[in-house]
Amino acid sequence: MPTLELPGARLAYETTGRASAPALLLVPAGVATLRMWDAQVDALAEAVPFANHADAIGLLDHLGIGAATLVGASRGGRIALDTALAAPDRVRGVVTIGSGPSGAPELPLTDEEQRRFDEIEAIDLEQDAARYMRLEAELWAVGSGRTAAAVDPEFLQRARALNAPNVSHAADDGTIVPLEPPAYDRLGDIRSPALVIVGEHDLSSELAAYEHLLAQLPDATGVRLANAAHLPSVERPAEFRDILLEWLTAHGL
Repeated sequence: MPTLELPGARLAYETTGRASAPALLLVPAGVATLRMWDAQVDALAEAVPFANHADAIGLLDHLGIGAATLVGASRGGRIALDTALAAPDRVRGVVTIGSGPSGAPELPLTDEEQRRFDEIEAIDLEQDAARYMRLEAELWAVGSGRTAAAVDPEFLQRARALNAPNVSHAADDGTIVPLEPPAYDRLGDIRSPALVIVGEHDLSSELAAYEHLLAQLPDATGVRLANAAHLPSVERPAEFRDILLEWLTAHGL
């Protein structure tokens, strides 16, 4: 048990829960020790509801940044779009990479995509978490219309390494407060310029989302990157960087 040395005292303490959650300091009675809280700690440490778009604004506030261009990949792009709707004065531009808007209907996958997802979902995370994370990384990194053999092995290894730490977050341990109403039917309200990027080998659902964003965002530029799937900024970093910098310069961002 950790201790803290203070003038005239050595305090024993324990911590649990998320550092970002509202803090509770539990102080025991004089006739007890901190063990008196054992029956309450688990419930009190449960994750509190959170909103991803509010977290993004909270970070800007913490850094003292009035407005920023938000660049988000996959879920990150969805958060960027939500943030642009929730706080338009804080968002100068939006870049999405293989992303779809919140509230989008679930689209059917191809038979092969569904087969691969089913293979992953059949794995027991408690029994073989490493295999689960590896196959998930490979599914998104390889994408559709090509095989793993056609992908740079160094990139594929990088994709696996990037996903491996997420095993500790695989369980649903929080309650997300969604943007209401969601972004899907409100994209026309986003007035900041948008750069919408997708890899040509991304999954069919992400390719459909790309087309929807281009059709609905008032000021959108679309780019389909060849020889890339869901992680084009990792698989084609130089090409991605050139596209992004050109767009930022063109819009004065």
